[in-house]
Amino acid sequence: MLIYDPRQQTVTRTTGGYSAGGLAIRDTYARVGGMRCVLYEPEEPAEKSRIAVICIHSDGDYSTFPIGGELAKRGYRTLCGQVSDPEGTLDRKLVDVGRGVRFLRSLPGVEKVVLMGHSGGATLMSAYQAAAEKGVGIFQTPEMLIPCTVTEALPPADALMTLDSNWGNGAMTLVSVDPAVVEEGNGVRLDPELDIFSPKNGFDPQGSTYSQEFLDQYFAAQAARNNRIIAQARERLFALEHGKGRYTDDEPLVITGAGQMAFCNRVFPQDIRLANHTRGAYPLLHPDGTETVEIIRSVRRARGGSSPTGSIGACVLTTVRSFLSNRAVLAGDRYGVRPDGIEDVRWDEAWSCTPGNIRHVEAPLLAMGMTGSYEFLAAEAIYQNAGSRDKTIAFVEGAGHNFDCRGREDEFGDTQKRLFDYVDGWLSAPGRLD
Repeated sequence: MLIYDPRQQTVTRTTGGYSAGGLAIRDTYARVGGMRCVLYEPEEPAEKSRIAVICIHSDGDYSTFPIGGELAKRGYRTLCGQVSDPEGTLDRKLVDVGRGVRFLRSLPGVEKVVLMGHSGGATLMSAYQAAAEKGVGIFQTPEMLIPCTVTEALPPADALMTLDSNWGNGAMTLVSVDPAVVEEGNGVRLDPELDIFSPKNGFDPQGSTYSQEFLDQYFAAQAARNNRIIAQARERLFALEHGKGRYTDDEPLVITGAGQMAFCNRVFPQDIRLANHTRGAYPLLHPDGTETVEIIRSVRRARGGSSPTGSIGACVLTTVRSFLSNRAVLAGDRYGVRPDGIEDVRWDEAWSCTPGNIRHVEAPLLAMGMTGSYEFLAAEAIYQNAGSRDKTIAFVEGAGHNFDCRGREDEFGDTQKRLFDYVDGWLSAPGRLD
């Protein structure tokens, strides 16, 4: 059931914490199926408000995420919120997005709907658009770790934007799996030879430098553990599907030291030589307003800290079905994180990774990376794999993962404004969404 009442919990604001300038905007509570959302729109009708953007993350609550206000004050309508069940399967989340797309198309004056995926939200949005364009059958092949079970029609959007997407929730779990874990379910007993927080292995809180020998050993062990976990989960799925599960519908799954939040990601946040630069030359948006085309290099700072594996906060607390649909992807024999990206991930065998999903998408695509973010290189992988004829890539110099530059404004300026001005130009380009 869709509920939308402009009189309900409506607040009018002018700039409200967003970059200065632009149209006065209104935010309105909207209940869309099981999702709780906020609809941001210009207070007065605007020509660009015929374009509506939906911004839903795969698990986080994006009701107050900057994109809502930033696009509304530039004239667009934007629906921001949270999926109905953040811990549920990816199947259910696709259905949520479909209801959001229908909701926006039902609003008076809306002619075009655009998906926006940020971080792990791009996993959801790319999977949705792929299934909406080509049918869920693309995610039901024998190679898939788990098939998509969606049965209702998914209306395709008119375009897709990925703003500092990661490589997909499956890939981020892969790079976060701690290979030092000796015994599953035990976060304390660790192999010191695989401890990336040990100075003996090259750790330095100001910036680590791991030897190639250590990295080769580390990535091989990480791939092996990741693939074992997936194999065990698929065994439990087989048991469930044949009436031999421990429960009738799904089973709990706890994975030690595999949380995909920033503090859990392994190796490349510590050693910034890894995932450091693009393979090709692309547009880079500079603080002075100029744009150059060049090899894009990271300006992020190294992450220090200590091993989080002993904490339950670093565990993945999920279920067999949710893990295999949301968080799982296999690593190949040559898997590793290199200076120019991630190598040998089996994208086509999962629908939890944006570079694999995007191969099925033909709608116009905008892929943008933030050079102050440790995930910025995913933009290149998405762009290179995209099936769209109309595809654009650009990078914002100095912007962090959430679009600001976190105290480095003197060096990089207003990165959030620079980003959304570019997005505005892309959305309003003649011929793209006419």
